Amino acid sequence: MSTAQHKIGSGFGARSTADDVLQGIDLSGKLAIVTGGYSGLGLETTRALTKAGAHVVVPARRPATAREALDGIEGAEVDELDLGDLRSVRAFAERFLASDRLVDIVINNAGIMACPETRVGPGWETQFATNHLGHYALVNRLWPAIEPGGARIVSVSSAGHHYSGIRWDDVHWKSGYDKWEAYGQAKTANVLFAVHLDRLGQESGVRAFSLHPGGILTPLQRHLPQQEMVDRGWIDENGTPLNPEGFKTPEQGAATQVWAATSPQLAGMGGVYCEDCDIAEPAPADGTRVGVRDYAIDPVQAARLWEMSAELTGVNAFA
Repeated sequence: MSTAQHKIGSGFGARSTADDVLQGIDLSGKLAIVTGGYSGLGLETTRALTKAGAHVVVPARRPATAREALDGIEGAEVDELDLGDLRSVRAFAERFLASDRLVDIVINNAGIMACPETRVGPGWETQFATNHLGHYALVNRLWPAIEPGGARIVSVSSAGHHYSGIRWDDVHWKSGYDKWEAYGQAKTANVLFAVHLDRLGQESGVRAFSLHPGGILTPLQRHLPQQEMVDRGWIDENGTPLNPEGFKTPEQGAATQVWAATSPQLAGMGGVYCEDCDIAEPAPADGTRVGVRDYAIDPVQAARLWEMSAELTGVNAFA
């Protein structure tokens, strides 16, 4: 499969911060939507974008918590959104569209990782439903505000996509649930979503990207028992990172999604998976979890996932 998955020599890297990649970029007059933009990488993303002049709408499952976290950040606006509830997604989108504003950037940042087996809506597996289907429905419902301005859509995936492709015969894990493989499927879905959205949107000037932010210790790990993180070699028994150099800071972790959302180096490009503030290379054959797996950027699987998502959610801006 031919691929655009090759580094472009951005000049940035794993230790670049969100502020670094925004040097010289003026976002005055731009409007961004950052899901989960009040915690972890999302908070740093909101801080960096507003500092560069953007107005950032932060849809939050816990609006009061979000307002507290964003207190003092000028240019940040909070609204309510639960990605695991399609009624909430629809309500948020309707409120936003009623404001008659256009969107320049959408960063689908919110997510959950390796949670115990839980279900939302009509019995959907929670990681797939929240990380993928909720964001799929959100972007499609916001399309009337996204399409006119030629927005960039950024789908925050993870190296976790290496854990699993799409389980086409059982996407909702009705049997044999594995929290890490379920996370992997959801993260693969994030990549495939960007691949197909980019194909559909580029005629309107809308381009989509996905990315791995890097390894960062944030509230994303809230579902992991401390002992599991000890066993994985992330922290010691006191909760101290065992290999600090192996983790990024939140400011560094936010950099790739901010770069994908704003960099002029990506003009005319789209549908690619990024890491360390550059386009990622294809994953090596030895199974090392770097780069992007073929199944995550396969346009046939991307189109298939889009159709499945449309059927499940009842939403498709391109129907």
